[in-house]
Amino acid sequence: MSTTPSCLLNTAGTTPELPSDPVDIRLVVTDMDGTLLDGDGRIPEGLWPLLGELRRRGVLFSPASGRQYATLARQFAGVDHGMVFVAENGTYVVRDGAELGSDPLDAAVAGRVVATTRRLAADGVDVGAVLCGKRSAYVERTDAAFLSEARRYYTLLETVDDLTSVDDEFLKVALFDFGPVERTTAPALKQFTATHQVVVSGEHWVDIMNATANKGAALRRLQRELGITSAQTVVFGDYLNDLEMLDAAEWSFAMANAHPDVIRRARHMAPSNTENGVLRTIARLLHLPAS
Repeated sequence: MSTTPSCLLNTAGTTPELPSDPVDIRLVVTDMDGTLLDGDGRIPEGLWPLLGELRRRGVLFSPASGRQYATLARQFAGVDHGMVFVAENGTYVVRDGAELGSDPLDAAVAGRVVATTRRLAADGVDVGAVLCGKRSAYVERTDAAFLSEARRYYTLLETVDDLTSVDDEFLKVALFDFGPVERTTAPALKQFTATHQVVVSGEHWVDIMNATANKGAALRRLQRELGITSAQTVVFGDYLNDLEMLDAAEWSFAMANAHPDVIRRARHMAPSNTENGVLRTIARLLHLPAS
């Protein structure tokens, strides 16, 4: 989907009405892949000076991702003091190395998901499971192609012989399908939807978590604890695992490259991740020089 480079867009494709004065923002929450990160999966260089300006203004910056906490902490190493990380699709929230909250997944359920993944693979689906624990992530599929994909999101990753024998506190199970996950693997997980969340978090990824776990639930808890309102919150997202957190902010932005359901759900639309949409939108709302 195209976007007008010089302006922010709403879902009607027109320039939204923005106040003449800077918006009273206290919290900026952004997804990573397809949202903050550029087309090569890198953090835009313009973010680093912007983080300093946000800190000076008393605005908290929070990455919210399906990625592992260790991966997010590595990406923001050196600038992460006071930053809140909403990791593993909202199942694990950490600030300055201390856990603020988590929503662990029952080990028996994780085992059932692993068994389902094994059956899919036996039937010819090119899929593998990542068992996401607090201490590490774990895989039993060890081919180079799968490990390359898993290591993009999981800095701490261990290979094991049997995922059902791992001893850790689990947060979710993430399945990577080399094909379109919405057509193959996600439908095969329908048995879990009555009691758990089955969330498509990317073209090739689907996550199974507790019914109470999502980025939006984590964000609302954070807002309550910090005394920050939805009107003081800006959220950016691009995929289906971002829907609930868009609902928690009055300043909710879908990226121009977002999934159609995300564009319909958000109040506004920002330029795509390849056009520095997050940085430019923040600058516009706070009346800063464009990044």
